[in-house]
Amino acid sequence: MAATAQEDGVRSPAPGPRGCEHYDRACLLKAQQTCEDCSTLFGEYYCSICHLFDKDKKQYHCESCGICRIGPKEDFFHCLKCNLCLAMTLRGKHKCIENVSRQNCPICLEDIHTSRVVAHVLPCGHLLHRTCYEEMLKEGYRCPLCMHSALDMTRYWRQLDIEVAQTPMPSEYQNVTVDILCNDCNGRSTVQFHILGMKCKLCDSYNTAQAGGRTVSMDEQ
Repeated sequence: MAATAQEDGVRSPAPGPRGCEHYDRACLLKAQQTCEDCSTLFGEYYCSICHLFDKDKKQYHCESCGICRIGPKEDFFHCLKCNLCLAMTLRGKHKCIENVSRQNCPICLEDIHTSRVVAHVLPCGHLLHRTCYEEMLKEGYRCPLCMHSALDMTRYWRQLDIEVAQTPMPSEYQNVTVDILCNDCNGRSTVQFHILGMKCKLCDSYNTAQAGGRTVSMDEQ
């Protein structure tokens, strides 16, 4: 039977243990790493702010993020604009988007800021879970938000140059030009139409989209 409440609202303690071996349910609980009575260690890692108990994974508490992160701490820095802890290798080498970590991953639509999965920063500045990024590369190479190339495609563009040169278009298409928009540099240019891809004149990228109708030279009309 439950203890009778006293006038001040505090339950009177009952004799004997009333709960697990580490506390009495009538006591005021205090989160801490070890039991005051038997010194049992509740977690190799303990954060007194998050009240997080866990195995030792070299965690650290980031005050700017407001949560604990898996470390080691010296391998990460907090980007104030992106509002996220990033690998030291990205310091000064990534494009910042304000509060980008507060957006969900565009692949799985799950939260990025509090995720235990490492965030991957694309060249355009958008974030994906590292695992989502690896899965995305199996199907394509573009950022799902802005269509910018998600990795360095220079070697592939050079290979595509060779394939285009070795694959002439039929005579009726050899003098056809189209207006294109480049997803990498956002530039516009007019280039010769080719079924394998149309190369941006400004940055040499094939990550382009047709932005207008086709035009045939006057000699072919």
